[in-house]
Amino acid sequence: VSSGLLENCTGCVLCSEDNGCITCHHRLFLLIWRDGIRQFGMCVHTCPPGYFGVRGLEVNRCTKCRSPSCESCFSRDFCMKCKDKFYLHKGQCLRQCPPNTTVQPGTRECQETCEPGPWSEWSACTHESQTCGCKWGVETRVREVSGAAREEGAACPALLETRKCRMRKHCPGGE
Repeated sequence: VSSGLLENCTGCVLCSEDNGCITCHHRLFLLIWRDGIRQFGMCVHTCPPGYFGVRGLEVNRCTKCRSPSCESCFSRDFCMKCKDKFYLHKGQCLRQCPPNTTVQPGTRECQETCEPGPWSEWSACTHESQTCGCKWGVETRVREVSGAAREEGAACPALLETRKCRMRKHCPGGE
């Protein structure tokens, strides 16, 4: 066995002089790549960018992400990080974010935009569920957003507002 072969067979259980690793120790992943018609194997602790690890009963493999624009993926078709010039949206790498989404700075992820509806009328002025008997109380108003934006976890502006209000000091009937 040549010293070059030993370098290519680190972590291997079975190694071929022509193809490198064929079987890895149980905690390692078998990474296979092609060079023309030749195929080479290497045992690695973690799969490189563009691959994800699949653990199996017989062998743990590094499997290539399906999309060439994907830098790291969770499964064959679900990307977690895209290469430069691409944006991540629902596990896919796109050239630009779809309508009703915006790019999150720093992450290059498309996030659903949140467009809340109009504010409701202000509620009655209350203090501890009473509408009278105190000098100051609080009134609130709310606004709704579409169900899709709420489910996607879109960053929404405030959906509830409160403000201080003056109450009637005396309750009717002398309570």
